[in-house]
Amino acid sequence: MGDGGAHATTAARRLALARAALVGAVVIAVDQLSKHTLGTWLRPGQVRHVIPGLKLVYERNTGVSFSFLAGDGALVYVVTGVALIGLAGYLLARPQRRLLWLPAGMLIGGAIGNLIDRVTMGSVIDFIKLPHWPAFNLADTSITFGVIILVLVTELGARREARQQHE
Repeated sequence: MGDGGAHATTAARRLALARAALVGAVVIAVDQLSKHTLGTWLRPGQVRHVIPGLKLVYERNTGVSFSFLAGDGALVYVVTGVALIGLAGYLLARPQRRLLWLPAGMLIGGAIGNLIDRVTMGSVIDFIKLPHWPAFNLADTSITFGVIILVLVTELGARREARQQHE
């Protein structure tokens, strides 16, 4: 009779995974559409000024953020795979953590969006250029905001749990 808690946990895991998968799918679709659109609109090396401080460029990146690990293809795949598995495990271990599915989906979608480029083209297309900042893409943006939201969700959730234990 004590399996009601296990059932609730399983249901919470399924819901968290479904939500994260939906967010991830949206991130992948928007990322791939933007890369395809900009990839057909711009030629490699071409620059288009959009507004002051924002340019659209066409650059290829064989590494991860800021070209870190550039040229180390196998290592990039391993690091990406380990990060995805770790993130999915973290989500499954804390399915009731409020909003954890959102940054998980953003991170997973961004990582897979860039992974698709690496597998199909050998590099990632970066096209957004700000002053004094390396070019990046929407998958990178999703990863960056996903990390920020993950830290907030984790910290706020830990504080909420600590308050509930002291009540």
